[in-house]
This record gives sequence, structure tokens and C-alpha cells, in this order.
Amino acid sequence: MLKGFRDFIMRGNVVDLAVAVIIGGAFGQVVNSLVADVLTPLIGALGGAPDFSAIKLGPIALGKFLNAVVNFLGVAAAIYFLVVTPMNELAKRRKKEEAPAAPPEPPEEVKLLREILEELRKKA
Repeated sequence: MLKGFRDFIMRGNVVDLAVAVIIGGAFGQVVNSLVADVLTPLIGALGGAPDFSAIKLGPIALGKFLNAVVNFLGVAAAIYFLVVTPMNELAKRRKKEEAPAAPPEPPEEVKLLREILEELRKKA
């Protein structure tokens, strides 16, 4: 039973998944700090108070919802511009580097054989 558990834990995909979760959590903290400590104060400096929690519509705490929306948009923008866009550029460069060159021009004999074949097809 312990051998089976050890084999399960030592599989490459389990270890890779564990590493990805840990790195994802750490990266989440970085992105949240970027939004809370950089982008939100920047929004506040440009457009007034970055905290909308005081806005209420009767018993409805509309300001908290607006804070959540602004936070979500900040996180989405940070991930898009700091992760997705650079990764797409790297993928394009890699694909461009790995793209095969144009196929070489066929030898003269092959060209002549193709011409003969075309002429035979026209006569048939």
C-alpha cells in the first residue's frame, strides 16, 4: 500500500501540479499587491477616492460591489499585460524561428516531367 502511494506521489504530473499550485499562489499575491498597492492608489490619484465602499443604494452596499469589480478588472489587466501578452509574443517568436523555410525549388528534371504530364493530360 505504501509503495503504491509513493509511486502515485512521485509521478511527474502530480509533482508538476503541486509546483504549479505553489507558484500560482505566490504569483497571486504579487498580482494582488500590484492591484492593491499600485493600481488602486493610481486610480485614486487620477479620479478621486479609489474606495467606493461608502456608496449605498438604500440597504444595498453598491460600493462594495464596485470595489470588487475594480479589483477584478485590475487583476485581469495585470495578468493580461504582464503574463498573457509577453507569453504570446514569445510564442510568436518561437513559432517564427521554428517555422520551416519555403520548400526548395524542384530540380529541372521534375519540372520537365510535370510539363510532359500536363501535355499528356491535355491530349487525353
